[in-house]
Amino acid sequence: MSFRMVITGIGAVTPIGASTATYWDAVRRGESGLGWISRFDLTDYPCRVGGEVHDIDLAEYVLPRIAAQTDRWTQLGLVAAGQALEDSGHDSPGECPYDTAVITASSSGGNEFGQREIHKLWSDGPHAVGAYQSIAWFYAATTGQVAIKHGAKGPCGVLATESAGGLDALGASRRVLRRGEAKAVVTGATEAPISPYALACQLRGGRLSLVDDPMTAYLPFSATAAGHVVGEGGAMLLVEELSRARDRGAERVYAEIAGYAATHDGRPTTARPTGDGLARAARLAIADAGVAPGDVDAVFADGAATPELDQAEVAALRAVFGTRPVPVCLPKTLVGRMYAGSPALDVATAALALHHGELPPSPVIEKAPWASDLDLVHELRTADLRHVVVLARGYGGFNAAVVLRRLEKNEN
Repeated sequence: MSFRMVITGIGAVTPIGASTATYWDAVRRGESGLGWISRFDLTDYPCRVGGEVHDIDLAEYVLPRIAAQTDRWTQLGLVAAGQALEDSGHDSPGECPYDTAVITASSSGGNEFGQREIHKLWSDGPHAVGAYQSIAWFYAATTGQVAIKHGAKGPCGVLATESAGGLDALGASRRVLRRGEAKAVVTGATEAPISPYALACQLRGGRLSLVDDPMTAYLPFSATAAGHVVGEGGAMLLVEELSRARDRGAERVYAEIAGYAATHDGRPTTARPTGDGLARAARLAIADAGVAPGDVDAVFADGAATPELDQAEVAALRAVFGTRPVPVCLPKTLVGRMYAGSPALDVATAALALHHGELPPSPVIEKAPWASDLDLVHELRTADLRHVVVLARGYGGFNAAVVLRRLEKNEN
C-alpha cells in the first residue's frame, strides 16, 4: 500500500476554547474571541483589538522551573502538544524514543520573554540578563521543550516561513514519516504575539487592523477590510502513517493529509501581489493528492484582510476552481490571525469538519464587489465533505497549501 499520513490527535488552545472540544463547540456556534487587548496598557497603541487566550491557567500545565525558562508561546505549545498526544493515544516515548519526532513552526519566537530580558539589559546592565534569554526567544524553543517533555528523540525541527509555516511543518513531517525516520510526529504551531514589543513590530508591517470594534476589525474579502487582528494560540497535531495507526488500534482518524505543496512569489515585498504563487501551490497540492479541483468540497482561506492581498487570493481561487462556487471558510476571523499558528489551527478545524461533516461559520461579511462570487460560509453548514484545501501565505512571499481527505469507514 502507498504511503498515507493521517491525523490521529488534535490539541487546540485558542481565544474561544483552550481544548479541542471547547474550541470546536465554540467555532460551530460562530462564537468570537476578539476583544480589546487586556494584558498591557494600550494608551500609545493605535491597534487595540486582539484574540487573547483567557480560559486557561498555564501554571496548571507547565512546571514552575519550565515556566521560568520559556515564553508564553512555548507554554501554549506544550499544552496543545500534550492534548494531541493524549487524544491520539500514542505512547510517547514508548519502547523506542526515536520513533517520535517533533516538527513545529514559528513566526516570531518568544517576544514577551525577549522584551523582558532586554529591559533588564538597558535598566540594570548585562549581568541582569538571565541565562534562559539565549534559548527562550529562539524559534526552535517550542520544538525542543515538547521533545524534552515527552522524550521524543526522533528528527526534530522548526519551520520559519511566517504564516505559511503551520502547513510547511506538515510537509516536513510527511517527509520524515515517508523516509521511515520516525513512526509519529507531533507537529503544528502556536504563537503568542500579543505583547508591547511584539505589537509594535507588527504595526510597522502595516497589515494590522486599527479598527476599535471587535465585530468589524477583521473582515477579509469585505468592502471595509482594514487589516487583520492579531491572535494567540494555535494547534498541535499527532500525525502518523495510516497502517501504523490501524496496527496500534488508534481510536480515531480525523483526516488524511493527502496533498501538500509550497511556492514562493520571488518578488519584492513592495510589489503588488498577484496570487500566482498561491494558485500554483494549490494546484500542486491538489495534484499531489491525486484529485482534481472539481473534487474539492471546501477551502479554508488565508484571509489577510487587506484589499490587495484579498484580491490576490480571490484571483488564485478563480484560477484554480474557475467559476465553481466552492464554499470558503474563515474561522480565523473568530480568533485572530495567529501567524504560524493559524494554518495549523485551520488544518485542525478542517480535519474536525471532515470528521463531523460540518463547515464552521464566520461573521457575515459585506463582500467587496471583486469578491461577490465567493461562497463564504456564514452559518453552520452540514455537508458531505470528501476533500478540503487549506491555504496559507507568509510575509515575504511564502505560499503553502494542504489537501485533507476524509477516510471512509472501511478505511479506518
